[in-house]
Amino acid sequence: MELILIAIALAMDSVAVSIASGVKYKRINVYTVMKISLFFGIFQGLMPLIGYFAGTIFSSQVAEYSHYIAFVILIALGLNMIKEAREDDFENEVKDLKNKTLFFLAIATSIDALAIGVTFSFQDINIYYASSLITIVTFILCFIAVYVGKILGGFLESKAEYLGGIILIILGCKILFEGLGIFQIF
Repeated sequence: MELILIAIALAMDSVAVSIASGVKYKRINVYTVMKISLFFGIFQGLMPLIGYFAGTIFSSQVAEYSHYIAFVILIALGLNMIKEAREDDFENEVKDLKNKTLFFLAIATSIDALAIGVTFSFQDINIYYASSLITIVTFILCFIAVYVGKILGGFLESKAEYLGGIILIILGCKILFEGLGIFQIF
């Protein structure tokens, strides 16, 4: 359950941009929707792998403090997502739907997944399963989000990032409390 929540939270930046794509490009075809969803899904799934393997380099030295590190990373990411939700004009981020633009948007929206990958290196997680799940969840949510943008307009863009930020903050607190032995959730 926790991994699904993480996957949903990580996808929210990409979902917001996908909604903006639907808002801005009302006549978007299925091929382009698939391309958008693939770019975001692949990068959201790839970045935790990179973060995980980078984190394993130093995880043994910081294992005793890993719950504090994961807490700080998740809280910072969550607060940043909420801050960005208040500031962003997502439609302006989607200048066009060319591969180059989608490549840079996919990187920009998946940096938080890199940091999550580092926190995964402190936990007993099957990284390949986690990355696959994140890829699939992001792909599906982005695919749906483009059509939601076409139908509902930009109303939901910032809401997606707020939700992602809140989920990351809750998960950060959960990891800290479990690490301190206070209580177990989920």
